[in-house]
Amino acid sequence: MRTLLLGGAGFIGLHLARRLLADGHAVTIVDDFSRGRRDADLEGMALDVRHADLTDPRSYLELEHGWDQIYMLAAVVGVRNVERDPSRVLRVNTLALMHLLGWIERDAPLFFASTSEAYAGGVTAGLVPVPTPESVPLVIQDVASPRFSYAISKLHGEAAVLHGAHAVVGRFHNVYGPRMGTAHVIPELSLRAMRGENPFTLYGGEQSRAFCYVDDAVEAMVRLMATPEAFGRIVHIGDDTEETNIADLAKLVLRVAGEDPLIDPVPAPAGSVARRCPDISLLRRLTGFEPRIGLEEGVRRTFDWYRQASAVLEV
Repeated sequence: MRTLLLGGAGFIGLHLARRLLADGHAVTIVDDFSRGRRDADLEGMALDVRHADLTDPRSYLELEHGWDQIYMLAAVVGVRNVERDPSRVLRVNTLALMHLLGWIERDAPLFFASTSEAYAGGVTAGLVPVPTPESVPLVIQDVASPRFSYAISKLHGEAAVLHGAHAVVGRFHNVYGPRMGTAHVIPELSLRAMRGENPFTLYGGEQSRAFCYVDDAVEAMVRLMATPEAFGRIVHIGDDTEETNIADLAKLVLRVAGEDPLIDPVPAPAGSVARRCPDISLLRRLTGFEPRIGLEEGVRRTFDWYRQASAVLEV
């Protein structure tokens, strides 16, 4: 298959590209490299890599048609980026997608990467259950809040692709693993443990998350794109088998690191969701998916990668 990954040089994109190559796909990546990196991992793969600004419609006009699959992963993500420049989040995420929809062939299978942030406002307001199915109401508590700009951009994207393309929407839930940057909880805990931080500051230890290792998330994506019944649907992607609180996660990371510091508990960042866990019943029913990488194994794999790469990482 000829497969196009838009935003494919980033975290999930690179792992997906590796899997698709192993499955025999001819893979083309398009990225502006504002977040994705031309590192050894990317350069060592047999890919067609193109540099383009997907907010410029001319970038799509330079792309050929005839793709067997298209994955739309390009977006401004990350809480720090979102809170620092919400207008950029809304502009980039919206324009890149709308130009894609103006260019894409109507019957080309499209995967659109969305997020659990789409319903985070409902969780905070106590309006939706946890574990959370796809059918819950979507709530934006304050459209002027910078933190909600990412959710708003993804809500718009979900509606746009479901009305304007042959698409499946995958809502990612706390996907983690090697090469995801440093501004995320598991890499951040890992890097601070490596530095021997003592006392060890623990933010929001009482909060809980259900983390999904990136290889499992990629497996879910590949299965969804091979499942005709998934198209026209929103499907949660995650791992509901090992929900953990952040305090226990920190203990796991510190144990993997071989560190035993004093713990300094502090409140979670303002606006952070107290609990997040997907109901992946629909994903299971459609594809037979089951998570395979347990939390401890996934944390060890991630920690080992960051330990080897820490000398060259950029924040």
